[in-house]
Amino acid sequence: MSGELIGFHKRNDHIAVLILNRPGAANAFSMELLRQFNDRLTQLESDPLLRCLVITGAGHKVFCAGADLKERSKMTEQQTREAVQYIGSTLQRVSELPMPTIAAINGAAFGGGLELALACDLRISASHSKLALTETSLGIIPGAGGTQRLSRQVGLSKAKEMIFTASPVDAEKAEQIGLVEYVHDSEELMEKAESLAEEIAKNAPVALRQAKLAISKGIDMELSEGLAFEKQCYQQTINTKDRLEGLQAFKEKRTAVFIGE
Repeated sequence: MSGELIGFHKRNDHIAVLILNRPGAANAFSMELLRQFNDRLTQLESDPLLRCLVITGAGHKVFCAGADLKERSKMTEQQTREAVQYIGSTLQRVSELPMPTIAAINGAAFGGGLELALACDLRISASHSKLALTETSLGIIPGAGGTQRLSRQVGLSKAKEMIFTASPVDAEKAEQIGLVEYVHDSEELMEKAESLAEEIAKNAPVALRQAKLAISKGIDMELSEGLAFEKQCYQQTINTKDRLEGLQAFKEKRTAVFIGE
C-alpha cells in the first residue's frame, strides 16, 4: 500500500491527532508507514505550540497489529534485525516526545501495537478492544519496549502472565489492571480522547513538559536522585510568564491564559 499511511490533523494549535492509516492491513507497521511516522515525529518534536498529541488507528476494528508479518516473511535475518530496531527506535521517539501523549485504542492492539500504546503517556480504549503481546506465540519476544514498559505499567507478575501466555485481555480487564486509564464505547472514543486532551492542553505548556520529564525520567532513578531531578525541572518553570499568569489568574479568580513562555 502506498500513499498517506499516517493521517494527521490539528484540532487547534494545541492538540493534534495522528492516525495509523492502513485499515486494510490492520494498521500494521510496514517499513513505509514507519518512515512516514518518523517524518511526522520530526515535525511534532519541534512544534512549540503543541500541548497534547492523540494517536489512534484508522477504522473501528484495529488500533495496530504491530509488525507487518507479510512484509517480515520476505526479509532476510539482517533485514529483520533492522526492522525490529526501527520499530523500537520509533516507539522510543514517541515516548520521548516533550508533550503529553494519549493512545486512543480503537480496536485490537497486538504486539507492537500495544507497545505503541505503552509508549504513550495515557491510554483510552474502546470497549470492544483486545490487547495483547502475542510475540511468544510467534517464536519471538516483545522487542519494541514491551517487556520493559508493560511491567512498569501493570506490575511484574501480570506482565509475565500476559507475555508468557500471549493471551489477550479485553478492555474491561485492561482497565482493572491499570493497562488503560479509561474505557468508552467506540462511538465516543475520539470525543473522550480529545476531551482529555483539552483538559491537559488548558494547562501551562512549560509546566506540562517539565512534569512529563520529571515523571518519565525520575521513575528510573533512586528516590533521592529523582527528588533532585524534580527540583531541576521545577526550576525551569520559575522564570516563565506562564507562572506569573497562573498566580495573577488565581488572584483575580479567572481562568489562566497560558502562552508557553
